[in-house]
Amino acid sequence: MKQLILAILLSFVHLTASANATYPLDSAKQEAQFHHLLHDLRCLVCQNQDLADSNAGLAKDLRNEIYNLVKEGKSDKEIIDYATERYGDFILFKPPVKTITYLLWFGPGLFLVLGLFIFWRSCLIRKGQIDE
Repeated sequence: MKQLILAILLSFVHLTASANATYPLDSAKQEAQFHHLLHDLRCLVCQNQDLADSNAGLAKDLRNEIYNLVKEGKSDKEIIDYATERYGDFILFKPPVKTITYLLWFGPGLFLVLGLFIFWRSCLIRKGQIDE
């Protein structure tokens, strides 16, 4: 059992080392920023995977773009602004609340209230308390 756990831990270390070899950065701060951004941005092909986990060709291109921007010293806000300007709010896992996304943010609550109202009305009709 100990050998299995050791093998699993060594495989994670190998994966981390190979990821750092693919995208070498100058400081630990830049590495943290790069990995944080890869987990915050959505793959445009896979849709529910972040850029770090996606194997799509477009995701690889986006990882390279993010890598170059981090290497240039851009801030998180600048990189996210660049990505949303180029690919739209869909690239964000947490899109901003604005007019075009109101239904996305408030739709579930609205549909829940509407469903509860319909359920309440149908229960009252069945009991005969409301005339149709």
